[in-house]
Amino acid sequence: MSTKQNLTVHLDRETIRRAKILAARRGTSVSAMVASHIKEVVQADDAYESARRAALDLLDPGFHLGGGRPNREELHER
Repeated sequence: MSTKQNLTVHLDRETIRRAKILAARRGTSVSAMVASHIKEVVQADDAYESARRAALDLLDPGFHLGGGRPNREELHER
């Protein structure tokens, strides 16, 4: 079970007025819009960090790019 906590955000009056109008058009509240946006940003950051860690883990062992060291006869084969 998740407990919720309040967060105070300070915005200018015009932004608040426009946010209330937008929320009313969407049938939601300003608080719900802000919470939704913050949740999306946090989830995107979590996904980025997870992908970043996975990519770095792939780099640890390195990649075998094939080949090997050719010998003189192979280089000068006619």
